[in-house]
Amino acid sequence: MEIFRLTRGLSPLVLSMPHSGLAMPPRLESRLTPAAASLPDTDWHVPRLYEFARELDATVIQANYSRYVVDLNRPADDGNLYPGQAGTGLCPETQFDGTPIYHPGEEPDDQETARRVRQYWQPYHDALAKEIERVRNTHGYAVLYDCHSIRSVVPRLFEGELPVLNLGTARGGSCAADLSERVERVLAASSYRYAVNGRFVGGHITRHYGDPDENVHAMQMELAQSAYMDETPENTYRPEKAAELINVLTQVLQVLVHWRPGQASFV
Repeated sequence: MEIFRLTRGLSPLVLSMPHSGLAMPPRLESRLTPAAASLPDTDWHVPRLYEFARELDATVIQANYSRYVVDLNRPADDGNLYPGQAGTGLCPETQFDGTPIYHPGEEPDDQETARRVRQYWQPYHDALAKEIERVRNTHGYAVLYDCHSIRSVVPRLFEGELPVLNLGTARGGSCAADLSERVERVLAASSYRYAVNGRFVGGHITRHYGDPDENVHAMQMELAQSAYMDETPENTYRPEKAAELINVLTQVLQVLVHWRPGQASFV
C-alpha cells in the first residue's frame, strides 16, 4: 500500500490529514492488544468531512497508515510538544486513555522506531514539504491546514468536554494574525463552542512548516467527534449531524483560499 494519497490542486491551500489512516502492517497488527487493534484513536471520517476541499482546488495529502505505526504529527526525534501535559509519542505505546497498545514485550525498540520513521514518516513529510514549496512558488505564499479530530471527552488529555472547533496557530506563531482572526470570525458566528490556541495549539506539522516570514501560513483544526459521529466503538458517521459542521468548515476553507497576504481586514 502507498504511504499516502495525494490529490494536487492549483489553489494556495494545502490540507494535511496525518491521523485518518487505518492500514496496519500485518506483522505489527498481531502485536496489538484487542482494544488497540480497533484503532480507537483514529481521526475518524476526516477525509469524508473535507471532501468538499477538492471543489476549492486544494491540495490534499492523506496518510494511509494508522498513527499507531508512527505519528506523523510528532517530530522525528520524538521531542515533547506539550511539556507538563499527558501526550502520545512518535511510535505510541499507550492509547489516549493510557491503556497499552501492545502485548507485553511487543513494544517497538529504538531500532524499529527509526525504521518506521524512514519507511512511513519521512515519505509523508517529503511529499508535504514538496507540495508546500510548489504552491508557494506558484502563488508567492502557501496556506497549510492540518486536519484532525478526537473524542470530545478524553480525561487523560484534557479536562471536561472539548469544544467542537479547536483552532491552533502555535500561539500565533505559525500564520499571519489577520488570517487567524478571519477564521476566528467564522468560528464565532457558528453555533459551536470553539477555542483558539487552547488545549490544542498545533502539533509538529503546524509548528514546523508554519513560517509567516517565509510566506507559509499554517494552522491546525481539531474537531470534537461528537459533532459528526457516534462516539462508540462502531464510530458511525452521522450525515445529518455532519452537515452543519461541514458548512462551517467550508466557510473556514473559503477564507483560507481567498485570503491574500497584505489584504485589508474585513470590516
